[in-house]
Amino acid sequence: MQKIRAAVCHEFNAPLVIEEVLLAPPGTGEVEVTLDAVAICHSDISYADGAWGGHLPAVYGHEAAGTVSAVGPGVEGFAPGDPVVVTLIRACGTCANCAGGQPTICDTPYDGVKQGPLRTADEGPLLQAMACGAFAEKVVVSQRQIVRIPADMGRDVACLLSCGVITGVGAAVNAARLRAGQDVVVIGAGGVGLNAIQGARIAGARRIVAVDMTEEKLDIAREFGATHGVLATSPKPWRAAYKALGGRGADAVLVTVGAVRAYDEAPKYLGWGGRAVMIGMPHAGAMAQYEPMSASFQGHGLIGSKMGDVVIQRDIPWMIDLYQQGRLKLDELISGRWSLDQINEAIADTRTGSAKRNVILFNH
Repeated sequence: MQKIRAAVCHEFNAPLVIEEVLLAPPGTGEVEVTLDAVAICHSDISYADGAWGGHLPAVYGHEAAGTVSAVGPGVEGFAPGDPVVVTLIRACGTCANCAGGQPTICDTPYDGVKQGPLRTADEGPLLQAMACGAFAEKVVVSQRQIVRIPADMGRDVACLLSCGVITGVGAAVNAARLRAGQDVVVIGAGGVGLNAIQGARIAGARRIVAVDMTEEKLDIAREFGATHGVLATSPKPWRAAYKALGGRGADAVLVTVGAVRAYDEAPKYLGWGGRAVMIGMPHAGAMAQYEPMSASFQGHGLIGSKMGDVVIQRDIPWMIDLYQQGRLKLDELISGRWSLDQINEAIADTRTGSAKRNVILFNH
């Protein structure tokens, strides 16, 4: 096992600790990727806060890009030197969900402690969180978790495709299945929300209403394609959204924040036959409420969407193509660039809610 530096969580709600850990070589069907960049997602922060439990110590991080530096037996299509993005979608490829084109809900279990490649410096158990553990200089992941990217594509930009972009764009295109001319409300204009807005724009939505807490974030939402903005703090904001949509409810409401209030209110934005897509993840045990009679009478649907229901080998290449055409904004999503030693500062900045995406650069 080789030694690498990583940001380790030893205690929930405490700063991460930069230390040396041990990384095993890639096994069958696995690759080692030397990372250039990893973005900080609110899911990483929620895990580090203990929102969803899990083993400690742990290494979080799951929006990464780098270069393949070693391959295990049986790896096909990848070789050392390949530039890639690394995702948390560790799909077996053979279960019923994978075979049905839904790798984001692969039902083959993976134990990030027992099966993961990480150990503490004294060879103790260390969780490879989200099957990735990318707050580290290197990762060992399944070949199914990576996608090749253009060699000239900036790794700081490319890493955003690993989660926030595919989750938001995918939720609009794959989960909501938006058609040209439909109307959309996006609750939350953070990293995922801005990409849901982009996805709605790319899908040809007629009007896109962004809902958030500040005018500043609504202004940013407009830059990414929102046609209207509504303050979530206003009384009955769904009424303002109805007005923005010309006196009708939305065909789809995309909830991109993990706030229970957003889930309570989401159905109120819907028009006849509309559907609410549940993307943001509240803390475990949090409960939302809705009125079943209204949902039944108006034909509403509630849809859960994990990672934008993407097939990364299909969806990431076309998103890269859109970026290269100038039709998908990526550079504009980056709020700040930090070194691994600054990760706690970058997390603190992300917590303020003003950052779109902060990116850790390993050569910074």
